[in-house]
Amino acid sequence: MDKARVTIREVAARAGVSIATVSNVFSGNKPVNAELRERVLKAADELAYQVDRAASQLRSGQARVVGVLVPDLDDVFFTSLVSQLEVLAQKDGYDILVASCRDDLELEQSRLRTLLAWRPSGLIAVPCSDTVPEALRGEIGRLPIVFADRVPPQGSVVDTVAIDNREAGEIAARQLLTRGHRDILLAASSLAISPIRERVRGASELIRTVLDREPTVIELGSNADRGAATFLHWLERHQPPSAVIALTNVTTLGTLSALARMRIDIPDPVSFVGFDDYPWMSARKTGLTAIRQPIAEIAETAWARLRARMAGDRTPPTHSVLQTSLQVRDSVRDLAIASPNSRDPGPHPNPERPAASPKAVH
Repeated sequence: MDKARVTIREVAARAGVSIATVSNVFSGNKPVNAELRERVLKAADELAYQVDRAASQLRSGQARVVGVLVPDLDDVFFTSLVSQLEVLAQKDGYDILVASCRDDLELEQSRLRTLLAWRPSGLIAVPCSDTVPEALRGEIGRLPIVFADRVPPQGSVVDTVAIDNREAGEIAARQLLTRGHRDILLAASSLAISPIRERVRGASELIRTVLDREPTVIELGSNADRGAATFLHWLERHQPPSAVIALTNVTTLGTLSALARMRIDIPDPVSFVGFDDYPWMSARKTGLTAIRQPIAEIAETAWARLRARMAGDRTPPTHSVLQTSLQVRDSVRDLAIASPNSRDPGPHPNPERPAASPKAVH
């Protein structure tokens, strides 16, 4: 025979507090002092109490659940973003439901319909494409929604949070140009995604201005293994470039794998600038110079906008843009070549420049 479910009344009795206090501890509706909160949590743990979210929603008429959709949980950037959002949501008394769609538009529609079936209080989504997903078009204006990371440069009909992708590409290119590199390859994931196009645009425009030539651009997709195979195929048929800029963490892994299989060392003969900045990048024998995205700030800004919308904010959509920073290590060789046909790429960026506060554009 199954053991009866532990009730909130039993937790209150063991903790020596009111039922309302226990409810506030788990719902976050009202603050509870630290000593009482500790007593409630200890009693709940001893009784193996589990919050009945469905019953709580029926009683309050409000879901304490937020949906989060990302393209791929194999991508460390997205898992890091989800982890940050989970912490922020928990502090405010919310649970999150996470779904990924493997960068597949049809699967994205299915995942969104599933999330919406839970009647969440809000949704944070990283869309697969530059357009509002079909499943969300009927929810605009009704359900609080924030788009993060992958947002069109011209903005959106909902709140958005992203980095300055064009500037990020320019920073990476300048790091190489100021050190004499003239043969630069850009390893992109997919040019169908606007943030990637903007990163390519930022790097390409600076390279074109300084060298009066276009960089080589290769699309490697959003899977590191397939990307490595694609880049390896290219390397087998071309001379290695002087330098590579990998525009996502997945293309960073893919290009590094291909270079390793060809026994091509970094930074000589190929210099390298990666994207995102994780501990393994500095733990290598040759640490990687990389563009660091402010993941914590992206999550905090997205959550703050969603929290405001869930609280009733009806102001026009806000489009927040955060800055990246350059982490300089040993993966870029200084060629010290002065080319008479090149122009000054401009001042060298501060390698430890902190991420700036978001600038809102309405």
